[in-house]
Amino acid sequence: MRSFVREKQIDCGKYYKEVDIFPYTDAQKTAAAKKKRARKTRESPPKQKNLNDRNACRYFTQLMHLNFEHDPGALHLSNTYSPKYLPETIEEAEKEAENYIRRIKAKRKKKGLPPLKYILVTACTTKKNSDKPVRIHHHIIINGGLDRDEVEELWRKRRKKGQKQGDRIGYCNADRLQPEDDGIGGLSHYLVKQAGGKKRWSSSQNLERPASQTNDGKYTRRQVEKWAKQRPDRTFWEKRYPGWTLTNEDYGIQYEYNELTGWSIYLKLRKKE
Repeated sequence: MRSFVREKQIDCGKYYKEVDIFPYTDAQKTAAAKKKRARKTRESPPKQKNLNDRNACRYFTQLMHLNFEHDPGALHLSNTYSPKYLPETIEEAEKEAENYIRRIKAKRKKKGLPPLKYILVTACTTKKNSDKPVRIHHHIIINGGLDRDEVEELWRKRRKKGQKQGDRIGYCNADRLQPEDDGIGGLSHYLVKQAGGKKRWSSSQNLERPASQTNDGKYTRRQVEKWAKQRPDRTFWEKRYPGWTLTNEDYGIQYEYNELTGWSIYLKLRKKE
């Protein structure tokens, strides 16, 4: 069966995109053509919502850049639990986080702000020789509008009779997203690669989705194999993609070998200033 190399560029806004360079067969191309897909198409969300899954990690990073990188008021929330309110399971923690998100939505609506956009990551570690989660906590990225104090104060239980306000669930810290040289790639990388434990994520339905475009025959298998073995530097890829550069020398490019299909290359690119 004849195979060739496909380049797939995934647009994630004006300043960030990803490129997959990988082997592709005639049979795959024929099957894709039958679906009558447009040349430029939206990326489909992955079925897996665990950040240990590679496709989920990629899509998560793409959504982060596309929806929050250039929102000057966007916030990164870190929510923990006090011993009194520590959930027994990940599912209980996710329900608590969902209730918190509903309170943020209500606050925004009351103030006449645009609908909430968010990405929620629930993380934990497990005890040795046990599946019981410990140190459950959340990372939540939200669009701008509310100030830090407002969202931190909402991390409370429902008010009981006689209380002026509900008990604090734990600690909540809100920080403004501050893009660095690689945009918010550093935060995205941290959330994906945070040491140990399990990480599940979800998001609001109103997020913009990345779009992709394919190009067949731009590169050859021999070229891809050569680059995978020689590992050219950043300037090499800047010439291949004028106006763009690798987000990072370490995790801005990945090479992968498969015994059946051969070499593939994955690039994370940032618009040059």
